[in-house]
Amino acid sequence: MTITLDLAAGPLTPRLARLVQLIGELAESGEGQLRAVADVPRPRTVEQAADADHVHILAGSRMVLRGEQVVALTRIEYELLLFLAERPRRVFTRLQLLSSVWGYEHAVARTVDVHVRRLRAKLDGTELVTTVYGVGYRLADEARISVDHAR
Repeated sequence: MTITLDLAAGPLTPRLARLVQLIGELAESGEGQLRAVADVPRPRTVEQAADADHVHILAGSRMVLRGEQVVALTRIEYELLLFLAERPRRVFTRLQLLSSVWGYEHAVARTVDVHVRRLRAKLDGTELVTTVYGVGYRLADEARISVDHAR
């Protein structure tokens, strides 16, 4: 098992310092190793190295990477992006998305618009979701996105 902590520069909060201490104690007990992030080799795919705007969905760990940067998405944003990425070139109405992604149809259909807008904002500069006016949404034809179900 590997635990990766991506810590911001600066002093640690007391709770975070305690977590790092506990992980260090676990490593010292012989059950693992504690290495600084500079020591940990980061796997890079050819796609990520070639294109910083390529979006890579790691379905096994529920992570989204844009280039090498992790994109923090809510559960619904993640599910929406994964749903569209797995079904390219198909247009979905708001009601279809509510049923398939949210799991119900009782919300206001414009709820989908809000989540699409937030998803677009978080992936600023990467055209992934296209609006089909009068119908709904679909994955953009030029979307540089891949889904890895194993990771």
